[in-house]
Amino acid sequence: MFKIEEMKWTRAPRDYVLKEDCIEITTEAHTDLWQRTYYHFRNDNAPVLQAETEEKFFSFIVKTDFSESHHRFDQCGVVMYLDSENWLKASVEYENEEFQHLGSVVTNHGYSDWATTEISFDVKSMWYRFSRREDDYCIECSADGKNFSQMRVCHMWEGAGKIRFGVYACSPEDSSFRATFTDLQMTECAWKAHDGQQPD
Repeated sequence: MFKIEEMKWTRAPRDYVLKEDCIEITTEAHTDLWQRTYYHFRNDNAPVLQAETEEKFFSFIVKTDFSESHHRFDQCGVVMYLDSENWLKASVEYENEEFQHLGSVVTNHGYSDWATTEISFDVKSMWYRFSRREDDYCIECSADGKNFSQMRVCHMWEGAGKIRFGVYACSPEDSSFRATFTDLQMTECAWKAHDGQQPD
């Protein structure tokens, strides 16, 4: 069983609840994670709760519930936060009463990217599976916790040694909502080694 009590905060929020099988974070306004690219600003004040490992091959699974999200950019999801300039995250970001953004951000050496797809505004929960193969990483999502779809494969330049991984929630604009995380698991790596055609 994944031990929530062994996870550690980077910037703990004022309002949170930790139970044996559940994490609740109430976001604070104007909290976010982003570095430089396109917007030029640097935001590095979102609360992050993480475990630490040197294991080179594993998967981490978590279910997120964001039923209370209601304002543009309200978000919660899975994260690997190494330091302010090296991290990745995946989440659903509320946009409006028509759609949301399911997406991921990878930040290497102080520059973030953002890859998204639009999903219906009425999606209020999402599973994520974060997998590590040495210093390469895969993020997948699922509506039911059983059938996962790939969101992102990436390399982390500072992700070869001991890492930290877990969950985060934030509200970049003037908002607050409660995010809930359950069903946390650490398993053997579900992202199998590539066995397809070799390069020429």
